[in-house]
Amino acid sequence: MESLSAWVQALPPIGDFSPPTPEAYVVLSSIFQYFPVVTIVQWLISFYPQGKTSLPTSTLLNFPGRPAWTIMESVGSLNLFYILSTTTTATAQLPIWHKVLAGLYVLHYVNRAVITPLFVAPSMSPIHGIVVAFAMAFNFLNSSCLAGWILGYGTAVDVAGGSSPADATSPGSYAYYLPYIGLLLFFGGMYGNIRSEGILFRLRREEGDKRALRDRESSDDEKKHQNRNNKYDKVYVIPPATGYFRTLLYPHYTLEWIQWVGFLLVGFAITTPTPSSSSSSSSSSSSTTTPTIPLAPYYAPLANFLLNKCGLPFPFPAIVFVLNCVATMTPRAWWGRKWYVKRFGERAVGGRKSVIPYLL
Repeated sequence: MESLSAWVQALPPIGDFSPPTPEAYVVLSSIFQYFPVVTIVQWLISFYPQGKTSLPTSTLLNFPGRPAWTIMESVGSLNLFYILSTTTTATAQLPIWHKVLAGLYVLHYVNRAVITPLFVAPSMSPIHGIVVAFAMAFNFLNSSCLAGWILGYGTAVDVAGGSSPADATSPGSYAYYLPYIGLLLFFGGMYGNIRSEGILFRLRREEGDKRALRDRESSDDEKKHQNRNNKYDKVYVIPPATGYFRTLLYPHYTLEWIQWVGFLLVGFAITTPTPSSSSSSSSSSSSTTTPTIPLAPYYAPLANFLLNKCGLPFPFPAIVFVLNCVATMTPRAWWGRKWYVKRFGERAVGGRKSVIPYLL
């Protein structure tokens, strides 16, 4: 308890976390890297009050799906924009790849937080406050870490304490091509993610229309009016084993991971801090004085490999982002496959896996 108390007393003032100073960035990054440990709970329990497994509408702290989704998925991009906009001098001097990374992040969440829930999805089930709160916390932590990194806080050498990384912006280095490969992966993954989700939405609409037609032809008044608010509510189908869904039930998850791996590769272009990367609340601070981030045990080997074996930078926040997405989405897909089997039968699932073809 004494060590915990000492750690709390050593934390920067609360005002330093929004926008984060370099010291606050270190605290947030140090905490967020342990998120995979929290996701162990997701493997142990199937409780997930959202989407297919949402609770009844009348449940306490259940929120309407569309606005709840928009709010919780908007936190990241709004927070990133806020942090960058409050450090106008530093932002104006950012190298182009730093700005590209910020743009890619915002682009994803414009689609995820606005276009998909408000204009594309046929319906969205209620989302419980527990899910909303955790999603908002995840997006706040993630965007704060990414924003600090984009501004130059905590360089690869500061984070890992390894040798000097290669200059990924130099045409003479093979690392020069990694950001361009990353752009291809990002947009390819984003396209596939949107397309595969679009297939699910189309199938739900078709099934909802069929059910509505059957209800109109039925003499049962209750059936006639049971979907009068939205005929697509709680209408789920199992996708046919073709295209994106030939071997997987959640290819949109896998494609989103590919998208963020591309984001990570673009991050190899960030090798040095910008000259003026301090926040408005700490104008005298420099990213070169950012304290070292103590790595979790599972990151140290990767940092050593990239820095000392490959001579590459260590895009720590982007790596944490990818791992955290995989850590939280994999158990959701695993339980989701079980839901498909229970609802439609193993034969309908046809041996398809959740997120990794033929394996998981």
